[in-house]
Amino acid sequence: MKNLAQSSYSSALETVRNLKQKYGNTWNAVTSESAARMITQNRFKTGLDIAKYTATIMREDMVAYDADNSQYTQSLGCWHGFVAQQKMISVKKHHKTTSKRYLYLSGWMVAALRSELGPLPDQSMHEKTAVPALIKEIYDFLKQADAVELNDLFRRLDQGEDVQDQIDNFETHVVPIIADIDAGFGNEEATYLLTKKMIEAGACAIQIENQVSDAKQCGHQDGKVTVPHEDFIAKLNAIRYAFLELGVEDGIIVARTDSEGAGLTQKLPVSQEPGDLASQYLAFVEAEEITIDEAREDDVLLKREGKLVRPVRLPNGLYKFKDGTNIDRVVLDCITSLQNGADLLWIETPTPHVGQIAHMVNRVKEVVPNAKLVYNNSPSFNWTLNFRNQVYDAMLAAGEDVSAYDRNNLMDVKYDGSELCKRADEKIRTFQVDGAREAGIFHHLITLPTYHTTALHMNDLTEGYFGEEGMLAYVKGVQRQEIRKGVSCVKHQRMAGSDLGDDHKTFFSGDNALKAGGAKNTSNQFGGVEKKVTQEAVAV
Repeated sequence: MKNLAQSSYSSALETVRNLKQKYGNTWNAVTSESAARMITQNRFKTGLDIAKYTATIMREDMVAYDADNSQYTQSLGCWHGFVAQQKMISVKKHHKTTSKRYLYLSGWMVAALRSELGPLPDQSMHEKTAVPALIKEIYDFLKQADAVELNDLFRRLDQGEDVQDQIDNFETHVVPIIADIDAGFGNEEATYLLTKKMIEAGACAIQIENQVSDAKQCGHQDGKVTVPHEDFIAKLNAIRYAFLELGVEDGIIVARTDSEGAGLTQKLPVSQEPGDLASQYLAFVEAEEITIDEAREDDVLLKREGKLVRPVRLPNGLYKFKDGTNIDRVVLDCITSLQNGADLLWIETPTPHVGQIAHMVNRVKEVVPNAKLVYNNSPSFNWTLNFRNQVYDAMLAAGEDVSAYDRNNLMDVKYDGSELCKRADEKIRTFQVDGAREAGIFHHLITLPTYHTTALHMNDLTEGYFGEEGMLAYVKGVQRQEIRKGVSCVKHQRMAGSDLGDDHKTFFSGDNALKAGGAKNTSNQFGGVEKKVTQEAVAV
């Protein structure tokens, strides 16, 4: 994923030289090499540039997956720009390329961590402006990662190292982001307006769910209320219009269905002819057969197969779906979304079971053969227990002896080294590969990983720091690990842009620049960490 050709150092250098010649002596203080270096360090000038660039990447990745389902993509949810930045720096360092690694923006984490109203549940109660603001923040941090790493390379070039090829073939930290717009934060016009802000901030892929906007629930909680297909299609259209208006022709829409766990609808759509979408939706609604004499005042009645029926309506006015219709509703949702402008699907499931996911996706593929799924590898699942149960069931079905295991207590640590648990862990390890191969999963993501890692790391650090270990808890558990593993932010001043700023000030002020990176800068105690990080990130 190299950057746009017109943003290369050589082309930028030629442009600045031509401008200097055009404007004459008044530009003498501008050094062509320094200006070209700064242009190269900021190759994406606007969020729209990012959205167009990353949309192309996603489209190419979707084609690659269609040809070879081992070519799936992945992401981790990030709730702050710094978290996203460190993730992508680490991806480059450990895996040598950002190819097929994306970012995910979770509405759950926006609500829980980014709302001015304080921590909130995932019910669309947070400010809608917080979503595009976080997208912009993430890309600001990723662009800074580009600038910092390139600045290190240019410094090494100035010192005589042969790193020109690394500069010319630099791989950006800017990658696609799949951004959660929840249920659209209002009607279709509200969805359109928010989508524009998200695209302008850099989002190339918008994920939207088929829940009622003003009664939205987390996908892994009860009380979900879905909308008729016509309402959802209107919002898919709103998103596509926003992409087209802003010139992001390859923009991606991820249509999420919560119907697997949703048992309620707020609205009964109007059927225009037998068998239309409204009619199919109404067929799922639970109803009781009555006579006209049994109808109560102000009842809502339907005619179904020549009979008069009364939909089951709860005291709050919501209507109930028939039990056992959830999978059929999921399949119809998916087919309908793909036939009306969606590019990818998202099915919220109660457990991470490849066979169950494949069952639904394969039914969709009977109608839309290239259907592809974005799947939530959710922390809301107890992965350990789920897979131990799956393996237990498989062993039992195969006639293997399971008498050593208490089915009701498989989380017990005493089983951790057992054959059952080894098999379960192996199924967890291969879940993404298996899901991509068997269940049409193009993109695997974890929605809330950094929410949990932050809590876990703070738990571990505070246990020692406020206990007998004292400062050793930080040094041994954090700083020493950063140094030995070459974590980029161990020199936090550099990561925040101090070295970059010193060089810029030199461009602007020459020898008069007041710089922070002198002999008394304590960051010097960490040596050439930036060189190690840069070298490890070079593509092979």
